Amino acid sequence: MDAKTRESERTEVLTKARAAKDAAPQIARLTSAQKNEVLLAAAEALVSQAERVLAANALDVEAGREAGMSDSLVDRLSLDTGRIEGMAGGLRQVASLPDPVGEVMRGHVMPNGIAMRQVRVPLGVMGMVYEARPNVTVDAFGLALKSGNVALLRGSKSARNSNAALVELLQEVVQKHGLPRETVQLLPCESHDSVQDLITARGLVDVVIPRGSARLIDAVVTGATVPAIETGTGNCHFYIDKDADLDSALEMALNGKTRRPSVCNATETVLIDAALPTDTQQRIVAAFKEAGVTVHGDPEQLGDVVPATDEDWGEEYLSMDIAAAVVDGVDGAIAHITRWSSGHTEAIATQNHSTAQRFTQEVDAAAVMVNASTAFTDGEVYGMGAEIGISTQKLHARGPMALPELTSTKWILEGNGQVRP
Repeated sequence: MDAKTRESERTEVLTKARAAKDAAPQIARLTSAQKNEVLLAAAEALVSQAERVLAANALDVEAGREAGMSDSLVDRLSLDTGRIEGMAGGLRQVASLPDPVGEVMRGHVMPNGIAMRQVRVPLGVMGMVYEARPNVTVDAFGLALKSGNVALLRGSKSARNSNAALVELLQEVVQKHGLPRETVQLLPCESHDSVQDLITARGLVDVVIPRGSARLIDAVVTGATVPAIETGTGNCHFYIDKDADLDSALEMALNGKTRRPSVCNATETVLIDAALPTDTQQRIVAAFKEAGVTVHGDPEQLGDVVPATDEDWGEEYLSMDIAAAVVDGVDGAIAHITRWSSGHTEAIATQNHSTAQRFTQEVDAAAVMVNASTAFTDGEVYGMGAEIGISTQKLHARGPMALPELTSTKWILEGNGQVRP
């Protein structure tokens, strides 16, 4: 990219960020009824204008195949009428959820008569950096609008036509409802430099949320001067304790791995208590193989498996692969998880209450499961509705990020002339 083109790209990002900042107060003032009306209209527009979106998506899919994109990535990129209806259903679900804006978190009346309360308020301008999936464009718009935020979206080059068609459609809907088109905007995606422009636009962008590969998330989190919320990768572990119900443990571990291997809550490592008999350890490995999973581990311990390296222990496979290790009881499991966990979801299978309690107390993750599949870490499953991602950091939000997590708070104090002595 030559210098002139690069400067034009930077100017476009900053111009759109300023327009988003200008639009933010108007969106923050919307009532729940107004926001819901727009969301339902957007859902209807998606369905009624599906062919328009599908035509744009076909261009991206064709370009992806010509570029040698893998089948799994092509699948993530592809839309059909069923997936568009699913996107519309997501908007309808967001419309049905409670509006977090204005919720009183706490408050009291001071002895001097000043009434004080802490209330939820929108974050403001929400930047989103994401890969491949066009459905994220609609999800981010819906969640941002319902929480009173303005969305600045930087999707991937592979989905440029799909994202452009979706954002244009959404802009038409908001404009028909008297809102600025800048309620949702799509940023240029020709180079990674536009990501850097977004994540360093302090004073214009209030928060940036990356969603995608470990490399993308790391680039955003380490390069941002704008506050960033890390929706981290999921190197999730499942520990099978010597006191586990083995049949149940295998069912849970296999569910975590095979239900949807390409999602962040998939189980990526199974840890096996060394106190379990050798034939039981081999049965666990065999169960994964029979399910079509490639097992990576120590052949001297586990037999016919792919030899594992440090890369395997830290890997988020997102495929029908799993790392397996024999560990010295719960102490060994906790030590292994502490060393390799991404802080997403960790699970234990055991019938020993004290062992489970130790595991939940000492394992540091956004979610810790006892006798349950890692697949349950999901905002909708938690009863929170749609989510923007799973936060693996510790400040502001941790775990599934739904509508309340897309707000901040402010203190409001109401007096009648009090002065401080």
